[in-house]
Amino acid sequence: MQPATLKFKSQAVAKPYFIAAIGLFVGQIVFGLTLGIQYVVGDLFFPAIPFNIARMVHTNLLIVWLLFGFMGAAYYLVPEESETELYSPLLARLMFWVFLVAGAATVLGYLLVPYATLAAATGNDILATMGREFLEQPLPTKLGIVVVALVFLFNISMTVLKGRKTAISLVLLAGLWGLALMFLFAFVNPGNLVRDKMYWWFVVHLWVEGTWELILGALLAYVLIKTTGVDREVIDKWLYLIVTMALVTGILGTGHHFYFIGLPGYWHWVGSVFSALEPIPFFMMTLFAFNMVQRRRREHPNQAAVLWAVGTAVMGFLGAGLWGFIHTLSPVNYYTHGSQITAAHGHLAFYGAYVLVVIAMISYAMPVLRGREANPRRAQAWEMWSFWIMTIGMAVMVLALTAAGVLQVWLQRLPTNGAMPFMATQDQLAFFYWTRVAGGTMFLLGLLVYLASFFIGPAADEDDVAVPVGGRLQNA
Repeated sequence: MQPATLKFKSQAVAKPYFIAAIGLFVGQIVFGLTLGIQYVVGDLFFPAIPFNIARMVHTNLLIVWLLFGFMGAAYYLVPEESETELYSPLLARLMFWVFLVAGAATVLGYLLVPYATLAAATGNDILATMGREFLEQPLPTKLGIVVVALVFLFNISMTVLKGRKTAISLVLLAGLWGLALMFLFAFVNPGNLVRDKMYWWFVVHLWVEGTWELILGALLAYVLIKTTGVDREVIDKWLYLIVTMALVTGILGTGHHFYFIGLPGYWHWVGSVFSALEPIPFFMMTLFAFNMVQRRRREHPNQAAVLWAVGTAVMGFLGAGLWGFIHTLSPVNYYTHGSQITAAHGHLAFYGAYVLVVIAMISYAMPVLRGREANPRRAQAWEMWSFWIMTIGMAVMVLALTAAGVLQVWLQRLPTNGAMPFMATQDQLAFFYWTRVAGGTMFLLGLLVYLASFFIGPAADEDDVAVPVGGRLQNA
C-alpha cells in the first residue's frame, strides 16, 4: 500500500474526534438494542435503566457522536480546502476534551440521577430548558455546547478566511453556522404549548432537514472529489444545485410538523407541497454520486470509502426521501403521525444521510491520518462487509417498523374498525418488534466488524508501508 502524508500537520487534530465518534456510536447502538428488547421485555434492566432513560441516552448519543464526526471532518478537510494550516490546533484539542467530558458527564447524570433531581440541581428553575425530546440536556451542558460550537466555528471560520475559498468549504461553513444558530432555540421554552412545539421544531427539523443537509452535501462532495478525481467545477455545480433544493424544500417543509399543533390551516398545504418535494435533493444526490463514480479519472485505492459514499446517497434517498414522503402529506399524516412509521423513517433517514456520510469521511481520512493512502485490501474487505451487514440489518429493522406502523394505524386509528386500545395494539405488534430486535442485533454485528477492520493487517502478499505522521510512526 502506498504511503501518504498529511498535506497540513494540523489536520491531525481530526483523529481524536473520529475515534470519539466511533466509540459513542457503539454506545448509541448498544442502548438502541436495549430499547428494542424493552419493547417486548418491558422490565429488562428495570429499575436501573428504565425505558425513558435508555431512550434519552440513545438519542443524545446519536446527536453527540454525529457532532463529533462533523467537527472532525471539518478539521480534516478545511485546512486542505483552504490550503492553509488550521487557525488554532490548540483550541481544537482543548474543545475536544471539553465536549467529551461534558457529554460523558451528561450521560452519567441521566443514568445515575433521577431526571427531576438532575433538573433541580443544574439550574432548570432559573432557565427551564429540560424535558423536551432530543433537548433533554441540563442547562450547563447546553451552555457548554454553545461554547464548544462558538470556539469551533471561530477556528474553522478564521481558517477559511485566511485561505482559499471553495464551494465545499463555504457550504460546509454555512451548514455548521446554521446548526449552531438553530440550536439557540433550545433555550426558548415558552409557556404556550403551540409556540413551544414550533420553536422545538426549529431546532430538530431545521437541523436534520436543513442545515445538516448542507454539511452532508459538502462532506459527500469532498470524498467524491478525492476518490474519483472528477473536475471540481463539475462537482461544485451539482453541490450548489442540491443545496439550493435542500434549503427551499427543507425550510418550508417544516410545515409538515405544524399540521396538528394549533397553527393556521394553511400549513397543511405549505407543509404537504414542500415536504413532497423534499425527496428531490436526495434523488439528485444519488444521481450525483453515481455520475461522479462513472466519470472518475482514477481508480482510488480506497474503494471502501467509495462504497460508503455511494451508500450515503442511495440510503439517504430511501430513508429521508422515500420513507419521508410516504407519510408526509397531511391527509396521510393525520393517521400515521407518531406511529411506528415515523420511527421507521427516522432510523433509515439518520442512518442513510448522516451516519453513512460520517463513516465515509472517516473511511477516507483515517488511513491518511495513520500514514497510508488507503487501508490494506483485507481491511477494506472487512469494511465493505460491515457496510452490507449494517445496511441489511437496518433494512430489516425499517421494514419491521413500517409493517408495525401500518398495522398500528389499521387497528388503533382507523375509526371504521372500532379503534383498539393502545396497549392491546402493542400486543399485536410483538412479532414485528422481535423482528426489529433481530435487525438491531445484525446491525450491531456489522458495527463490530467495522471496528475490527481498524485492526486488520495486510495479507502475506500485500505490502503495508507506514510513514511518520505528526512526529510518530503510524502503523496498523
